[in-house]
Amino acid sequence: MRRILVLLTCLLLTASPLLAADTIKLGAFFDLSGRAAFIGTPTKLVAEMVVEKINSEGGINGKMIELIVGDTEANPAKAASIAKKFIYKDKVAAIIGPTLTDTGMNVKKVADQGKTPIFMTVGGDPVIMGGKFGAFEWVFKSPQRSSIAVERLFMYLKEKGLTKVALLTAADGFGKDGSRWMKEFAPKYGIEILGEESFGTRDTDMTAQLTKAKNLKPQALITWTIGPAGSIVAKNKAQLGLELPLFQCHGLPDPKYIELAGKASEGDRMPSTKLMVADALPDSDPQKPVIKEFIKLYQEKGYDKQFPINTHSGYAWDAIMIVADAIKKIGTDSEVLRKEIENTKDYVGISGTYNITPEDHNGLGVDSMVIVQVKDGKFVMAE
Repeated sequence: MRRILVLLTCLLLTASPLLAADTIKLGAFFDLSGRAAFIGTPTKLVAEMVVEKINSEGGINGKMIELIVGDTEANPAKAASIAKKFIYKDKVAAIIGPTLTDTGMNVKKVADQGKTPIFMTVGGDPVIMGGKFGAFEWVFKSPQRSSIAVERLFMYLKEKGLTKVALLTAADGFGKDGSRWMKEFAPKYGIEILGEESFGTRDTDMTAQLTKAKNLKPQALITWTIGPAGSIVAKNKAQLGLELPLFQCHGLPDPKYIELAGKASEGDRMPSTKLMVADALPDSDPQKPVIKEFIKLYQEKGYDKQFPINTHSGYAWDAIMIVADAIKKIGTDSEVLRKEIENTKDYVGISGTYNITPEDHNGLGVDSMVIVQVKDGKFVMAE
């Protein structure tokens, strides 16, 4: 009996490398706890959902995807540590995530040193910018660039004749990224920025900043942040009795925003992925059937009951689909895989149609975004 057990143990040990070779490992880390868990947790669920879909359809060239999940805890140092584990211990083919721009920036160098493709789900542009921001050869991202969101918003403001604005921006990397692009694009669209006020992402009152902005006599207010801070701005604006239109960034089209801000959110507008207004899309839009399938799967899983669909919901789906498609074509050799991802063309995803280039590791244009507004407690196409 003992000999049989020893023999079985030896067979299992011998077979384990073969079993491992039959899977394709992807690392996936998001804020499952910390200040952005409300984004990171449903993003993880979507990542698992898309992997389950791919595997149920035969995997990638017959090999199943093995998703190795980590929690960054909104901690840049923790994110870097997990990324190193993915690369050097787990030997993943690619990494998906993280959630926040600041954690993404801390992982950027790790991915570059480890020569491992990483498809981030962060909003800020620095992760795919070079120069003072560091090499981005191995980094891609699925959410629209902040620069694209700013352009889409400024196009709308120009159309509505709102040319004098005041800014309220978060003091984190994402807020600073939005501020930089708004200042750069303002002259192009005839927008005059009268002033800018900053706030912390955990601040609970922005009355002082709003009062200063009001005194500048702008035609509109623009806030650039994600999470509860955006809702607090909306509530404080209502409490001050400000009649100015409020525009939020592309990270806030989320039922949670309406829930937290309540009636104060009514009328607020912001750039968004088309996911938020799927039913209003024309049948000729190539994204519509893709988005509809995604919504159907998401609802069948029951995820919408705890995490209603928001503009972030499709980011992990697009990232994993693009990586899986590249692996299907060329395999998992790191350098070849990186180049294949970089050559992604006409991929119709949840967040837009991706055309990635060596210069643009996002590949989405202003046509991938719409302007939505809160009307009767729901997001609709802006008027």
